[in-house]
Amino acid sequence: MVRPPMAFRFLYPGAVWNIPTKEKIVYLTFDDGPIPEVTPKVLELLEQYHAKATFFCIGENVKKNPTIYSSLIAQGHAIGNHTYHHYNSWKVRSGMYLKDVEEASKYISSNLFRPPYGKLKAGSFFSLKRKYTIIMWDVITGDFDEKISKEKVLENVIANAREGSIIVFHDSVKASENMLYALPKVLEYYSERGYRFEAVKG
Repeated sequence: MVRPPMAFRFLYPGAVWNIPTKEKIVYLTFDDGPIPEVTPKVLELLEQYHAKATFFCIGENVKKNPTIYSSLIAQGHAIGNHTYHHYNSWKVRSGMYLKDVEEASKYISSNLFRPPYGKLKAGSFFSLKRKYTIIMWDVITGDFDEKISKEKVLENVIANAREGSIIVFHDSVKASENMLYALPKVLEYYSERGYRFEAVKG
């Protein structure tokens, strides 16, 4: 599902799926970093197009790569919490999940949160909603899916993104081939059409 169905959105009332605007703005987001193999390449591409993005970071990766994390902030990008261990909320106890988010918050200073896999138990959702703005998405690129081509990843964005779309890429090794093919083309395509790339604000 490139765009989440309405039924899925109703599961998480108050979560942010897009940012309504009449301006030509899209919101690039990157999950699962920062890592040295991929994240610096993303930063270079964003800088070429004067683009700002939002990075939903895994706490464990921030702990391992504090210099890259600092670079994200220094270059004006927004940061979000993506748990410490990248747990799937539907597969672990709620207490364990919330503690994992809290552990990540020791390394990630942000009031933005995105759940790995886009999944949250109801109790965890309402608990986290008291502290965080929960950011979901309007367009998921599918860059992590090894069964689809890099050309399809690009098509997923071009065919579905619009003003105010929150677009999900991944700065992970698994997604890197697809993402690094599609990202520069997305930046070029929307830049040529007068769009700006902005970070999500908390």
